[in-house]
Amino acid sequence: MEKSLHSIVSLFDQLGLNSTEEGINNFINKNGQLLGNIELHQAYFWNTSQATFLKQALDDDADWVEIVNQLDAMLR
Repeated sequence: MEKSLHSIVSLFDQLGLNSTEEGINNFINKNGQLLGNIELHQAYFWNTSQATFLKQALDDDADWVEIVNQLDAMLR
């Protein structure tokens, strides 16, 4: 099994978010409970560039897809 190329820390860095353990936990606690009918990139808390990155990562099955899916699960 291949190990993911990226971590949740590197994803938060890529999105321009606080990537410390505390920053990640705060983000998840603040924005969690995302409804199942809302796609991750459509959530209200992303800016345009963040939403575009997340959508492209999933659409292109990019090397970010595994960690983006993990973030999606964390926010549900």
